Amino acid sequence: MLNNRKKQKRAQRIAFAFMYIAAGIAVAALFAIIGFIFANGFKAITWDFLSKGVKDAGREGGIFPMIINTLYLVGLGLLFAAPVSILAAIYMTEYSRQGILIKVIRFFTTNLAGIPSIIFGLFGFVFFGKMLGWSWSLLNGAATIAIIILPTLIRTAEEAILTVPASFKEGSLGLGATKWQTMRRVVIPAASPGIFNGIILGMGRIVGETAALFFTLGSGAKIAESIMSSARTLSLHLYNLAKEGISVQNAYGTATVLIVIILALNLIAGWLDRRISRFKEMR
Repeated sequence: MLNNRKKQKRAQRIAFAFMYIAAGIAVAALFAIIGFIFANGFKAITWDFLSKGVKDAGREGGIFPMIINTLYLVGLGLLFAAPVSILAAIYMTEYSRQGILIKVIRFFTTNLAGIPSIIFGLFGFVFFGKMLGWSWSLLNGAATIAIIILPTLIRTAEEAILTVPASFKEGSLGLGATKWQTMRRVVIPAASPGIFNGIILGMGRIVGETAALFFTLGSGAKIAESIMSSARTLSLHLYNLAKEGISVQNAYGTATVLIVIILALNLIAGWLDRRISRFKEMR
């Protein structure tokens, strides 16, 4: 009996040791990559680099138009995807029968998340660009990117809604609230942290997307004047600088700004989530 316990404790210690080592390697690799990019990228970052437009195909000038275009794409893409994903999650969890149709929808939703983004880009190029006449534009890019992040947002919103205790819904319905009032005033606020997590994942995917945008967004190096204008995001600009060998130093600078924007968006989303949670507690 004692020998078995000793063997179990020894196995447990070995398992924990392997987990700590694996976690340490992952964290060390992450910090090494970010540190390497920052060490090379901060050399290129100046006020002109952040505040001026592209000159000489990126050898000179800055990335200000690409920063604005990236923010435009994030905002427009989430404007398309977030409401649709939340409403779809509400329908699948609260209003639909949990039959074969919903299982098929969930199956395809899960598998869509694994399709290479370049396939979505080809679809956006043909359907939005050619059939609908949107050509290479911010609208085409945002619509395509919304389809790309839609499966992730639907699944995270669905899981967040399912984690809300049934007693919350039963209490609201018992007080005379309708099902929609219960969803709007009880379930969605309680599920908002999980929904925000999905939106944060979506933002990161939009900012880092490159392949699909080649077919849909175009490569305009100026700030998009309208949703029908061609535009270039930071990730596209980074690809052009690195692939064509135009300026390695500016490529590192662009990568640094890209990482900082992703971190900033995540911090802002987390701050908004905490503020909403505090507001709900005060009420």
